[in-house]
Amino acid sequence: MTNAAVSVRSLTKVYPLPFRRRSVRAVQDLNLDVQPGQVYGLLGPNGSGKSTTLKIILGLVTPTCGQTAILGRDSRETASREAVGFLPENPYFYKYLTATETLRFFGKLSGFHGVHLRQRADDLLDVVGLTDARNRRLSTYSKGMLQRIGLAQALIHDPKVLILDEPTAGVDPVGSREICDLIGSLRARGITILLSSHLLAQAQEICDRVAILAEGVLICEGPLAELISMPNQTELVLENASDELLGKIENMIAQGGGRLVARRNPATTLEQLFLECVRSKKRPR
Repeated sequence: MTNAAVSVRSLTKVYPLPFRRRSVRAVQDLNLDVQPGQVYGLLGPNGSGKSTTLKIILGLVTPTCGQTAILGRDSRETASREAVGFLPENPYFYKYLTATETLRFFGKLSGFHGVHLRQRADDLLDVVGLTDARNRRLSTYSKGMLQRIGLAQALIHDPKVLILDEPTAGVDPVGSREICDLIGSLRARGITILLSSHLLAQAQEICDRVAILAEGVLICEGPLAELISMPNQTELVLENASDELLGKIENMIAQGGGRLVARRNPATTLEQLFLECVRSKKRPR
């Protein structure tokens, strides 16, 4: 295929509907390349084919036609998954285990033992911010904490590619922020991340490149900065500008053939306001 970390070529998946004599086309003629070191967002509404695409890339679902590869290896080969970590939308854990026991269990499944495994588990608990809760049973964990231990288990074998299916689904804004920050730190370590999401604000913050699916069809793909830019508009941010100065600027714009679309004060986001209130436990000034 290519030197991409993840490649998708002419991918189509059709699910037959028993007793109805018809079928559903979940993915149709999809082509994607995820380059090494990128955070790539697979976006779209529910039912757009995101999860199906990820499962085919992981070899969990057989495509109707087309091909996918991870680090140059066909996804149908078991060896292709050796360098991949995966966090499903609804991960299952043995709730009677502690965080440390969970990571050591998955580490042994990956072939790690002894001192190296213990050190690896300790390091990952520190990375995901669960060191203080390491000896608590997972049955006492919040949804956000479970997602973070899920990220840790996906990283236990030191993968080069990390695939995340709705990593912040059902997580409160504080936990969601922590997970987004963690994804950013993993990118800084050179890990390639492919994630699916329908939360566009989060994807805008953490993704380098995105693909938007609708009813299984790719409708938009490219670098995020290029896709969201508006080349026919320019935004100016002024501080301590008097009404007189603003009036002069508006006149200059009109004389130069431009048109002032809007004049407004910059605003924060609801998410940022919520986080500031929660973290400070009082209304921000």
